[in-house]
Amino acid sequence: MTDTSTPTPAPINRIQENVLARSERRLLNWICARLPGWVTPDMMTFVGMVGAVMVFAGYVLSNLGEDWLWLAIGGYAVQWLGDSTDGSLARFRKIERPRYGYFLDHSCDGLATTLVLAGIGLSPYVQLEVALLALAGYLLLSIHAFLRVRVLGEMKLSYLNAGPTELRFLLIGFTLAMMGFGASGEGWFGRISGFDIFTGVCGTVMIVLFTQATWSTARRLAVEEPSRNAEWRGND
Repeated sequence: MTDTSTPTPAPINRIQENVLARSERRLLNWICARLPGWVTPDMMTFVGMVGAVMVFAGYVLSNLGEDWLWLAIGGYAVQWLGDSTDGSLARFRKIERPRYGYFLDHSCDGLATTLVLAGIGLSPYVQLEVALLALAGYLLLSIHAFLRVRVLGEMKLSYLNAGPTELRFLLIGFTLAMMGFGASGEGWFGRISGFDIFTGVCGTVMIVLFTQATWSTARRLAVEEPSRNAEWRGND
């Protein structure tokens, strides 16, 4: 008889080398142990998306006044809570659904990142084209991480010792700088402001990291899977 059951996916090796990883893990374990039973991982995923919408709204509404940027800062906190605790809660309660959780979590991550960077680009502080460059860099790194899961069974969660939590702190500091320096009609280099330069440099760095990581992973795979032509020449 043919077995038609769905195979259990192989465990994914999570590579997390960011500075705050250990402290964050202790905090998340503390939170998960105290969440009431009726709170589910899906609810926390929804909370994370609410936070992303808050960030988007805060940046867009900052066209009406910089005080709206506090909404974006609060949104980062809400988004961290939801995004960081959904999978952690499932693992803490041993109710993981690996394929469902992987699909839903990373789909929401992509949408949340798009909302954040689109919001920044629609604010009076950063040009939309520059924000989209940063979005492209982030999504390229995400694509690389997803491909590593397929070809290596590894999920890389940090680059340059920084992960999503460190990035949120960076964006909160960036937002506070917006409030401190304000939005002027002319930037440091004419139409280009210091905020544009910072955002563009971040996007460029992420694209460079993607290129380097792709080259490194390809070389590793080439060693692990030598071509048949090379094997044939070796037997000649």
